[in-house]
Amino acid sequence: MKTPFAPAGLRLPTRLDAWTTNSRPPAHTREAPPQRLVRPGAAELRARREADLHRALARLANAGTAARVGCYSLVEPRQDPADRLAKAQAVVHRRRWTTSVTTFDSTGAGDPALRRQMARLFAALDAGEIHGIVAVSQVDISPFHDIYEHTLAVLRARSGFLALARSETSI
Repeated sequence: MKTPFAPAGLRLPTRLDAWTTNSRPPAHTREAPPQRLVRPGAAELRARREADLHRALARLANAGTAARVGCYSLVEPRQDPADRLAKAQAVVHRRRWTTSVTTFDSTGAGDPALRRQMARLFAALDAGEIHGIVAVSQVDISPFHDIYEHTLAVLRARSGFLALARSETSI
């Protein structure tokens, strides 16, 4: 149905009660898949991250390619990142990977998608300069499980991985 005020590309809802105005998630309908109500725990996120890591390393080994990574740390404004970057570099050294980029953001905890140096690492991943990111802990990405889970999914979609010095369960 077209109205003079509605853009041509938008469809009006088939049911008016499909629109929600409260903060609860919408009810399950035929048109929308069920929403996950249980958030993943630290152990599940660790398992996902490690599965992505092993899958990426196996793919690199099959291709005969050495892993190149970017070391990353998130620090508070005016905090020295050297200690955290050294811990990430220790992981790289222990695994015998090559560091192509070492960088940090000092914006405080926020969405990783809005951090300049994290965007630089994703661009390097897309360009094939690196295969993954090494950080000290989940907090370098996000202390919030849903944002961290989304970042892992973005890395997985780009065939990348995240390696941590401390697991998600040790935070």
